[in-house]
Amino acid sequence: MEDTPKRVTRRRVQTRARLLQAAFEVFAAKGFGRVSIEEVCEAAGFSRGAFYSNFATLDELFFALYQERADLIASQVTEALTQDGPGLDVPTAVDRVTEVLLLDVDWLLVKTDFLVHAARDPEIARALLDHRARLREAVADRLFQAGSHTELPAVLGGVDGAAHAVVAAYDGVTVQLLLDKDVDAARAWLKQLVTALLTDGSRTPAAPRTTPA
Repeated sequence: MEDTPKRVTRRRVQTRARLLQAAFEVFAAKGFGRVSIEEVCEAAGFSRGAFYSNFATLDELFFALYQERADLIASQVTEALTQDGPGLDVPTAVDRVTEVLLLDVDWLLVKTDFLVHAARDPEIARALLDHRARLREAVADRLFQAGSHTELPAVLGGVDGAAHAVVAAYDGVTVQLLLDKDVDAARAWLKQLVTALLTDGSRTPAAPRTTPA
């Protein structure tokens, strides 16, 4: 009898994972807003009952899907940035980060749908802003730690400005990727762009971080 709750929990986790994966595939193919609960259930091989035992609405499923992927990306970027010593070899670090950043057309289609959805829903917008803030924080923290060893272009205004620039570069490259579907070109261009942002121009030591008022 003691094993029963564990089996139920494990089965529910697996069901949830299959629903999320099926939803990802359906959303990428058709777009959020054009997908029904029935279509997600059919793709996952489950009944509506299985769906409602895990999610109250399609919006909740969409939110969970985005959060899962966003958390994975943030953790991968953080790990990639913490592999150097006190100093920071910018080109090497950029190579590692751009290799783990998810430049996947299907994910970008889902992410773009989420962005449009967030523009009309303050709660969803907060989740998107939180994810972007975590990405910037990971970059800014690493640049701050390397501040006495690594110089940044003065025009960026310090580590926080540099982190904003890196995320903006990623945004721009992903828009192009959505149009031309050339993943290799997007990854190469992102490496060049971020390296140039962090190394070119007038150089001064990285400015101390300040907490926004």
